[in-house]
Formats: sequence, C-alpha cells, structure tokens
Amino acid sequence: MTGIEELLLSRIRDVADYPEPGVMFKDITPLLADPAAFTALTDALAEIAANTGATKVVGLEARGFILGAPVAVRAGLGFIPVRKAGKLPGATLGQAYDLEYGSAEIEVHAEDLTADDRILIVDDVLATGGTAEASIQLIRRAGAEVAGLAVLMELGFLGGRTRLEPVLAGAPLEALLIV
Repeated sequence: MTGIEELLLSRIRDVADYPEPGVMFKDITPLLADPAAFTALTDALAEIAANTGATKVVGLEARGFILGAPVAVRAGLGFIPVRKAGKLPGATLGQAYDLEYGSAEIEVHAEDLTADDRILIVDDVLATGGTAEASIQLIRRAGAEVAGLAVLMELGFLGGRTRLEPVLAGAPLEALLIV
C-alpha cells in the first residue's frame, strides 16, 4: 500500500447499517475535512486528468462535484456538472438508466461539451457502475470523447469495473482505492 492510499483510507469512516441495515457506508467527510488528505486526493486526481489528456472534468452529482471541481482547477481545466434530471436551466441532454428498483436520469447542458473535448469523469465511489455508464453514454451523445473515469474508491465486490470496461472502450478507469 502506498502512502497516499494509507492516508486516504485512514480518513474514510465506516458507518454500519447506513442507509439501511446490512450496508457498510464509506463516509468521506472526514477526508474532506482534512486539508492534507483532501489536497493529496485532489493532486492525485489532477495527475490522472493530465495523464489522460483531458480538456474538461465532469463531476457526477453530488460528491463528484466536491471532488471534480478542485481537480479541474488544479489541472487548469473546465468543470462540467452532470446533474439529476430537472436541476439544470436551459437546453439539456438527458440519459436515463436503471436502478435496482426503478430508473433515474442525468443531464448536462447541451452546449457545455463539444467534439473537441476529452472528458475525465470524476466521482467518489464506483459501485455497480450504473451512473458512470449513463454519464459515458451522455458525454458521447453530446459529441465529446471520454478520456477516462477516475474515482476515489471502487467497491470491487459490486462489479462496476466489469460492467464499465467494455463501455469505456479502452479509456482508463482509475480507482485510488479498491475496497
């Protein structure tokens, strides 16, 4: 384990039975409250952005906003929020996706992405991969290229990587921690 992995893991709190019995929630708020850990995380994700040749960072609602915005600033890139349906004013592109019980939809401003853009998607956790897959489809529908997906933490036992690798079509999936 590297020093950054140890630092990040030491600042993530396990919360048993949240949001429902049997779930071990990984709470990143202690990491965000620690300036050294948050800076290390931001630097690591900004390095991934540079390595992928990204021109913009997309953050997925909601914790992807918290992580993605400082990464974009650190990397000297623009930041684009991908939001739940109905939260953005103006013309949007939407992408529906299935949840365990039901469906959801995410949106982006139609004019924020162009054919010249290479997008690094940033989020806190990769679980089953449903939201990330929908964001990849949305970015491509907007005409931009997906440069990669970067997450703080991958919950390996949920199979998100297996689901996303074919969809990513060779673009890297980088997880700083795999639990």
